[in-house]
Amino acid sequence: MSKIHVGRNVLDHQLLDRDGRRCGNVDDLAIEGGAGEAALVVAILAGPGHWPQRAGLLGRLAGWIGGSSRVRIPWEEVAKVDSAVHLRRTAREYGLGKTDDRLRPYLERIPGANR
Repeated sequence: MSKIHVGRNVLDHQLLDRDGRRCGNVDDLAIEGGAGEAALVVAILAGPGHWPQRAGLLGRLAGWIGGSSRVRIPWEEVAKVDSAVHLRRTAREYGLGKTDDRLRPYLERIPGANR
């Protein structure tokens, strides 16, 4: 078991599925461990349904716009962590990328967005 700094190297980082497709961000983490025990990350929480508890009023507004989907990805599904968090399966298998798919036609109109 390797140790990583989850606040710096995981939280808010881009999620990439096994095909390299961007499919969201790490919005929160599920952490377990009792008093005096090591805290372990057990799952990645993604989706606009997780935004309100992290960002207050702005998060509630963004969650309202983005929808209420919540996805829980077991930590065992993480293939590697570098500048992004790479997952073992496709976005569709996790139920990820729906908001990205809805916004993509609008974002592609922004000059330089295809880089």
